[in-house]
Amino acid sequence: MSTSELDFVAVRRSAEPAAATAERSMAGLRDEHGRQRSRIAAGRPEAVARQHKLGKLTARERLDLLLDVGSFVEVDLYRRGTTGAHTDGVVAGSGTVDGRRVFVYAQDFTISGGSLGAAHAAKIQKVMDLAVSTGSPIVALNDSGGARIQEGVLALHGYGGIFRRQVAASGVVPQIAVVLGPSAGGAAYSPALADFTFMVRDTAQMYLTGPDVVAQVTGERVSHADLGGADVHGSRSGVASFVHDDEPSCLAGVRELLSLLPSNNLEPPPALPACGASTDHRPRLAEIVPVEPNKPYDIRSVLAEVVDDGDYLEVHEHWARNVVCALARVDGRVVGVVGNQPVVLAGVLDIAASQKAARFVRFCDAFGIPLVSLVDVPGFLPGTEQELGGAIRHGAKLLYAYCEATVPRVQVILRKAYGGAYIVMDSRSVGTDLSLAWPTNEIAVMGAEGAVNLLHRRELAAAEDPARLRAALVADYRSELMHPYHAAEHGLVDDVIDPVETRAAIARGLAVLRDKRAETPRRKHGNAPL
Repeated sequence: MSTSELDFVAVRRSAEPAAATAERSMAGLRDEHGRQRSRIAAGRPEAVARQHKLGKLTARERLDLLLDVGSFVEVDLYRRGTTGAHTDGVVAGSGTVDGRRVFVYAQDFTISGGSLGAAHAAKIQKVMDLAVSTGSPIVALNDSGGARIQEGVLALHGYGGIFRRQVAASGVVPQIAVVLGPSAGGAAYSPALADFTFMVRDTAQMYLTGPDVVAQVTGERVSHADLGGADVHGSRSGVASFVHDDEPSCLAGVRELLSLLPSNNLEPPPALPACGASTDHRPRLAEIVPVEPNKPYDIRSVLAEVVDDGDYLEVHEHWARNVVCALARVDGRVVGVVGNQPVVLAGVLDIAASQKAARFVRFCDAFGIPLVSLVDVPGFLPGTEQELGGAIRHGAKLLYAYCEATVPRVQVILRKAYGGAYIVMDSRSVGTDLSLAWPTNEIAVMGAEGAVNLLHRRELAAAEDPARLRAALVADYRSELMHPYHAAEHGLVDDVIDPVETRAAIARGLAVLRDKRAETPRRKHGNAPL
């Protein structure tokens, strides 16, 4: 007999009632029932020890950290597949987080490496169906070597059923993927389809083809971490929304995220009591942003002054850092904030930043989260790499996302807002509900220097003192077309506000827009520039 067959027989024998030949009684059956459940939940000691040696928690230990104490209700505890073990390598069910219902599944690496077979997939599909039917978030704890090879196409069919349900649930209930070990091959698509993906450094890896296959096909030698580790996906590929150092902090991060999300698309995000934001003036806002358009500052300093208690949850913190996307509260209510980041690439939009912001905007819109856009953008990043990489198409993703959004939208122009990047960052022309600007705002097709060089090229070339003429022309251009009230005079900015009033103005604007209703054309769906 093979080792797996011996394990199967051992599990079968352990399941047999201890008093099979003795007189049956309710007390005896209940006692055996309790022992059986305890054995299944405890797992094989040697396998649990190996999991801990790898620096990883077990599936049930992870659920204990994620869910409220005593709230977990398991389904299909006794389910078996080709592994012969109860649960078939995935612990599934529901529980609560801060008293709110969520559905969860945690792959169990101690059983056949958490590999997915037909029974394993059926359990996942069951909790996904229950999540959608009850309007509850889905949290997936991934720790799997991928498809169970011995089940062949049945395992692949199981993955397909999961992916189809994820797409059907998209925009209906929040989906959160947590990668705590390997997530290889087809398994990697599940986190990619989720709304947010968490990864843990040193233990999580995610890739379609592993290092051995890469070496065999391309001759390239690469480590698991360099190919699909948390830092790679958190800073380069953009697959990971959040990266944590260990499992406890990661699962605490999932709880924090859930506290900011609605249970489904028909419910509002959980609100806290109002805290007087509509009359809250912040003097520091007048000090953070330099008047000079080319001097850098950290947009997160502005964000901290605008939101309640300076508290926000930044998404994709280490990827496309020239734009900041964050969930926070203003006067107790959840908002999504998109802000250009002048300390990284001067805050320009590029391919990655457009992708990052577009997906965030679409998520907020799908789940009724109002949007606040903090604008200080000099344009799109120039260069052949960007143009040949499809900067037009990727920039159009952000444009499409804002144009499509029907949630309340407030734009605040802090300083620069040039060219197409101004339009894309939720300008009045693409449908923002309320556009505010600081006295430092400069809205124009381009910067004054660049405009003068194009408009007065011949005059400058013929001038005896080109520098003096250029300075005079730049000053004239600024005074005529780039003064802070130019856009307001044409109705493209609703108000020019004192920077210290920004938090109050945003809070008042969101209060006005709270009951906004938008009718959209009847259609199957639009054709976003993917």
